Amino acid sequence: MQKSLSVYDSDGSTFAPLVVIELVSETKEEAIAWLLNRVRDKQQDGGAELLVEQLTPGAQGTEKDNPNVYVVGASWQRLLYGAEDVGLFKEFNDGSMRGFTYANKHNFKEFQGDGDGFLSMAECQYIIKHELDNLRAKDEAHVPGYPKMKLYPGKSVIRRMQSKGILVQVFPLHEKEELKRLSFSWFKKIKLSFQPLDDIRHYFGEGMALYFGFLEYFTLALIPMALIGIPYYLFDWEDYDKFTVFAGFNLVWCTVILELWKRLSASLAYGWGTLSRKKAFEEPRPGFHGVLGVNPVTGRAEPLYSNAKRQLRIYLVSVPFVLLCLYLSLYVMMIYFDMEGWALMIHDEEPTFWTGLLLFIPSIIYAVVIEIMNLIYRYAAEFLTGWENHRLESTFQNHLVLKVLVFNFFNCFASLFYIAFVMQDMVLLRQSLATLLITSQILNQIMEAFLPYWLQRRRNKKAHKRMIKTMEDKELPLSEQVKLEADMSTYLGTFDDYLELFLLFGYVSLFSCVYPLAAVLVVLNNVTEVYSDAFKMCKVFKRPFSEPAANIGVWQLAFEAMSVIAVVTNCALIGMSPKVKSYFPESETQLILWVVGFEHFLLASKFILTFVIPDVPKHIQIKLSRLEFESLEALKKRKMLEASGIPKTAK
Repeated sequence: MQKSLSVYDSDGSTFAPLVVIELVSETKEEAIAWLLNRVRDKQQDGGAELLVEQLTPGAQGTEKDNPNVYVVGASWQRLLYGAEDVGLFKEFNDGSMRGFTYANKHNFKEFQGDGDGFLSMAECQYIIKHELDNLRAKDEAHVPGYPKMKLYPGKSVIRRMQSKGILVQVFPLHEKEELKRLSFSWFKKIKLSFQPLDDIRHYFGEGMALYFGFLEYFTLALIPMALIGIPYYLFDWEDYDKFTVFAGFNLVWCTVILELWKRLSASLAYGWGTLSRKKAFEEPRPGFHGVLGVNPVTGRAEPLYSNAKRQLRIYLVSVPFVLLCLYLSLYVMMIYFDMEGWALMIHDEEPTFWTGLLLFIPSIIYAVVIEIMNLIYRYAAEFLTGWENHRLESTFQNHLVLKVLVFNFFNCFASLFYIAFVMQDMVLLRQSLATLLITSQILNQIMEAFLPYWLQRRRNKKAHKRMIKTMEDKELPLSEQVKLEADMSTYLGTFDDYLELFLLFGYVSLFSCVYPLAAVLVVLNNVTEVYSDAFKMCKVFKRPFSEPAANIGVWQLAFEAMSVIAVVTNCALIGMSPKVKSYFPESETQLILWVVGFEHFLLASKFILTFVIPDVPKHIQIKLSRLEFESLEALKKRKMLEASGIPKTAK
């Protein structure tokens, strides 16, 4: 907890500021007073029972500073009750992970004294966010001072004010000392070691820690392929008869690493208390709209939107739009092949060093165009998915992921499939794969490493130049810390990070047998990715709220789908090998049947392997089963006590 910085609440009590709420500067006084009262009110009165106070401008304050900035905290007892409300799991005295309860608090391993330090700052901030999100309208017809901003019983106050533009942002504060320690162990000191995943989880939450855990695991899993690829590249890469060995290794590799990752992520999630944690009931998204009705599950009033209308929007607008984008991508691909033919014609007419370089220009231009098209499509996909008006954030994300993955897969890999299986030109395939991979990595490094670093330096020089020394050497005043962090970029989640890893996994698993150095390049990219992403999280972005996660979610399915496509692709490449073709000199049909049969056998083996290798290690399964058994026994005992008329407190 951030004890060195504290503020006084209106009743005179001090509290550690954890979360910042910023309203627009022209917000009406009655709306501000109403919101603050609702935040402070007791839970039984429909409030959040949190501590909140207006941020006083520091010595460096100016008239342009927004006066409507508030810091939010909570009493320690309130946070412990909140930990029970959100279903936080903590280590019990017997070493198992159990749901925290306030009544049973002294039986938890790390709970000492009054519980100070039992909850991390990230957990405290997550609890406060949960309480703010669950602050609901009672009998108010509208936000005070804003007659057009309608409310109804059960509507989330924060979400309404956010969607209408009154609430600018809600973000958690950084903790300077802990951030400094994390930065030093994570990215400031370049060394060959594992990432401090427990520290990352402690500071940023489980969702972020699982992303960096997967990034590290994926990088380590690529090392065997990279070690095989280097000598293969040096000695055999021109012999296309021998790529069948590498393709066979790909088939096993892409299946095994994903199954082992599921076991590793289960172990991490159990140790962090999220594996058996119940998923919270999802509330409607801030952007969701519809006709006011009653939710049959909660009984609360909320907007309702016809599923039939949503399906019409999806199938009559979104699907045709995606197909149109795929057609445009195909059209651009054919232009690329025309450019390739033009460059090859010039080189054949006059084979010089410069015309040899010209052969790479079409691939480089195409790689840049692919990145631009992916970026434009991403914005269009977000707009369309928002327009489809999905009620839940998880549904919105699933539809967005599907749209983006389909287009990105087609846009990035269609040309490689065309070259491999229509043109059957392995030399061009190797050249195109190398150029696309290297160009996309260079562009990603510019966007993800150099650009954020430049923006951070520019921001410090422009807005806080006079305070850099103070920030490095001494405690920064709270008002200046809030001002500094409020101006930082907002982290939009791990979507783009996982998407990049998904495409890299595709390049390696689909066609690396033709270009064995692909795995080496991806390893180098991932190593720099760890440092650039760590730098961004600690120095460039606002601190994101902790998000509990037990796995990498829908991305696990995306990677597994790619591994299935990789099996089919590598089997087809093996079938195209001259050495394999020589076994079927008279019948191409027999060759096709053999390849299809072999591919079906491998797919069957792959699916059998998913059942043979348990997703959760045996020792964790035993612990979870024991906890479930004890819970059932406790429930049975309670029912027996209630039936016999003995009070619950009796032993």
